[in-house]
Amino acid sequence: MPGQLKEVRNRIKSVQSTQQITKAMKMVSAAKLRRAQDAIIQMRPYANKLQEMLSNIVSNAEGGGTLKLAEERPVEKVLLIVITSDRGLAGGYNANIVKLAKETIATKYSAQAAKGNVAIWNIGKKGFESLTRGGYKTNETYKDIFLNLTFANVQNAAQAAMKAFENKEFDAVEIVYSQFKNAASMVFVSEPFLPIPKVAKKPGAKKADFIFEPDKDQLIAELMPKILNTQLYKAVLDANASEHGARMTAMDKATDNAGEILKQLKVSYNRARQAAITTELTEIVSGAAALQG
Repeated sequence: MPGQLKEVRNRIKSVQSTQQITKAMKMVSAAKLRRAQDAIIQMRPYANKLQEMLSNIVSNAEGGGTLKLAEERPVEKVLLIVITSDRGLAGGYNANIVKLAKETIATKYSAQAAKGNVAIWNIGKKGFESLTRGGYKTNETYKDIFLNLTFANVQNAAQAAMKAFENKEFDAVEIVYSQFKNAASMVFVSEPFLPIPKVAKKPGAKKADFIFEPDKDQLIAELMPKILNTQLYKAVLDANASEHGARMTAMDKATDNAGEILKQLKVSYNRARQAAITTELTEIVSGAAALQG
């Protein structure tokens, strides 16, 4: 019985230590989430408007040398840019992104995958490790971007993807990431990056007419790469905020679960302690009765 009490006490101490760690991690994630949330909220309207403008320009422009990034051709080679996190303990965040990447390949690019023509560029170590173990053709060049998250570092990845598309190394580029909604929810999406998606024309809708100054071709050639850099940066900021939100939620639930386990262990400890006291009292009474007899 004393051994059982000691075992329960050790388990209680262990769970209490774990609970302190999860509380601390929740507080750290909450602080990081606030900064990441402010960054994506400020960035999103600007990036969305730029993407809308770019899609309208591409939809209404005539084909030409300046629209190489909007050139649609038969899809033989595909690139997926998969954005996950560098660390775990974020619930199912990383697993869901990896799952979506695999589903996208299986459902949308199965023919290309069968020929070995699907490449994956990872941003974030967790996705790189998981997809590499799964036998996919991965690239680790940009997986450490979250160690120093700056626009310049993300721009390098975006420019490399654009150059590869222009050189016809890939015929389609998609980004797989999570769109941040709030601390408790996010949406996992796979959206096209290249060629630049066009706006679907609605019957009777007016054609968007832009005034270009000084020169249309020059402006498109200058703006198109910059807007695409912004789009990838927005996706990375979305993923960054989603990661901290997922980790904060996961640590909050872990803290609550530790509290429930502590309650159960304390009940078990009190029962075992009461049983030990009852046994000792019974032995004392029996011994006294034997002496009297």
